[in-house]
Amino acid sequence: MNDVAPLPPITGSVSLAVPVERAFAVFTSDINTWWPHQFHIGAADIAEVILEPRVGGRWFERGVDASECDWAASSSGSRRTGSCSPGRSTGSWQFDPDPAKASEIEARFRSDGDHQSIVDVEHRLFERLDGGDAIRGAINGGGGWELLLDGFATTVKDRA
Repeated sequence: MNDVAPLPPITGSVSLAVPVERAFAVFTSDINTWWPHQFHIGAADIAEVILEPRVGGRWFERGVDASECDWAASSSGSRRTGSCSPGRSTGSWQFDPDPAKASEIEARFRSDGDHQSIVDVEHRLFERLDGGDAIRGAINGGGGWELLLDGFATTVKDRA
């Protein structure tokens, strides 16, 4: 058990002019089109980001050399909410499959009318990570989920 004080989560929210089902599809199946490729943990330059929208699915990157580097394991494939647990250790930013050493990312998709949706993301439990405060600071300092969701919203709009 880690006795480190809880660290604040990183959150983000975006309103979209598409139904929830479309927002979910772009967030998951089309993640490679909106995820910034400079944000990766593999040794090779990134060729593709893949998020399998099912329980037990993988969130990983494929490098230009065809190598694969896991980021997270999905614990929910629901169109209303999804949760991934990316485990990383300080400095090396490498995946650790132990859920007790993982932060969590929850994305909630909710309807805001016939053709409107809201996506809320919360990245939490950084205190579980070795060096979690530094990792949280690096993510937040790079724009955090607000920046990522801006790119996501642009892709959704371009594909509408």
